[in-house]
Amino acid sequence: MSADHPHLAERLIVKPSSKVSLHEADANESHGYTKDTAAKPTLDDLARLTSLQERLFAEQKHPILVVLQGIDTSGKDGTIRHVMSALNPQGCWIAGFGVPTAVESAHDYLWRIHAQTPANGEIVVFNRSHYESVLVVRVHDLVPEAQWRPRFAQINAFEELLAAEGTTIVKFFLHIDRDEQRQRLQARYDDPTKHWKFKMGDLEERKRWDDYTAAYEDVLSRCSTDAAPWYVVPANRKWFRNLAIGEILADRLEALKPEYPVVELPPNLVIA
Repeated sequence: MSADHPHLAERLIVKPSSKVSLHEADANESHGYTKDTAAKPTLDDLARLTSLQERLFAEQKHPILVVLQGIDTSGKDGTIRHVMSALNPQGCWIAGFGVPTAVESAHDYLWRIHAQTPANGEIVVFNRSHYESVLVVRVHDLVPEAQWRPRFAQINAFEELLAAEGTTIVKFFLHIDRDEQRQRLQARYDDPTKHWKFKMGDLEERKRWDDYTAAYEDVLSRCSTDAAPWYVVPANRKWFRNLAIGEILADRLEALKPEYPVVELPPNLVIA
């Protein structure tokens, strides 16, 4: 990392107990990078991820949970396609959380989440997550505030439990601005090959932009902890989003110092 480009984690992390204002966060910020200067470090970080994941999977010691959150069109799927492509599916998979099923609704809201958390050596990516239980339920008034408000502390306790048991939790909020969302929705509408991604309901959700912003500010302010910090990633520029997430995730995995296990084999073995 050059002096001109310090570690992005230091710039993007939400410090515990800090107050987040998304209105003041520039979704176009690229921290000194251009698309051209970001290209090589992005590829280098993807190569690091490939190597680190192989050692993690071989070592079978560390579970890794990656949480992706963001408003509609913020780039969660694009992140999975471009960054997580560096990972071997044998040891990595995606868990998405939509509307709870009848069985899931009959349990507490974290029941279905806990079942998808990673085992040793695995990387699990949550495409949306347990945070929907303090986001969409709040914005749409699906449960009373007296029910969702205590969930901030419950979620912190849940993540602290996972971390205490050895899980590394890396949470990314993909931050785009309202005009960028408008352009992305329009592009989906205009391109016949993207019609499958366009839903009229997205336009209704867009009307709730301010409500979602307030809800996300609470999530980021209340649920960034030492055990499970949030990173607010400026995501208007997709290339910077990929750079930041690739670098931060690779740095977090590298800090675990995964190693190939030492295996005792018979000496001088010649396989016929």
